[in-house]
Amino acid sequence: MPYEILDPRFSEVALINVELERLHTGCRWAEGPVWFGDAGHLLWSDIPNDRMLRYIPDVGVSVYRSPANHTNGHTRDGYGRLVSCEHGARRVTRTEHDGTITVLADGFEGKRLNSPNDVVVHRDGSVWFTDPNYGIRDDYEGHKGVQEQPCQGVYRIDPASGAITRLVDDFGQPNGLAFSPDGSLLYIADSVGSHDPTGRRHIRRFRVEGDRLAGGEVFAAFETGVPDGIRCDTEGRVWSSAKDGVHVFHPDGTRLGKILVPEVVANLCFGGPRRNRLFITATTSLYAIYVRAKGC
Repeated sequence: MPYEILDPRFSEVALINVELERLHTGCRWAEGPVWFGDAGHLLWSDIPNDRMLRYIPDVGVSVYRSPANHTNGHTRDGYGRLVSCEHGARRVTRTEHDGTITVLADGFEGKRLNSPNDVVVHRDGSVWFTDPNYGIRDDYEGHKGVQEQPCQGVYRIDPASGAITRLVDDFGQPNGLAFSPDGSLLYIADSVGSHDPTGRRHIRRFRVEGDRLAGGEVFAAFETGVPDGIRCDTEGRVWSSAKDGVHVFHPDGTRLGKILVPEVVANLCFGGPRRNRLFITATTSLYAIYVRAKGC
């Protein structure tokens, strides 16, 4: 079995008779998977190759968009539209149903964003995203550029006015983020340890209080590798990417176990007709495994 079991409760999410499948390889750094249940396909980013790929079960993989402004994380809003973080253009965009692209955010207080990384949409329609500087450090995952923002922040875009608010400014490199099933909690990964051996490598948990955040205690820490993309299932468990696979945490913070993956994992999402198939982007490849849990 492709597991490391650390707590008996891991049996609540892991199937004993399944294997990890590699669905595709040939990427340089696979990221940002998002499932389209109505269309029956998965999109994800291959950041250094500046393209988005599409996987259709029983059909295969094709290029969805190229060039793609070095897109990273994706999600869908309440209307089913694709919302994307673009390293290359330093912005957050929305792809409309007719294929046109709307810019949701490309600056804050008159200065360009760093390189938006990951994005989620709250049930109230607000768009929340992280803005580390990975995409402007060099020309590999974006374009080398000058950082104009004074920090690596976490932002909220108001659904009515479009106004942008910086909610958190004390992260080293804010990365993946995920809401709890009821939207009352927001988990945010800090992955500054990816480039600084002494840097933080943990997930923090905040309370969502309208258009603000409160709290921010450390929910889970990682000894090796860093947390990147994260997701919650319908029971409030947190699923996090890590160096050796996908780590699964109980809402009380206990690490229940790991789904072991032979490449460094960047991100993940639930999909399939029953939302019980976990899609995993890991360095060069797209993997999948069926689980007992269901994604939000």
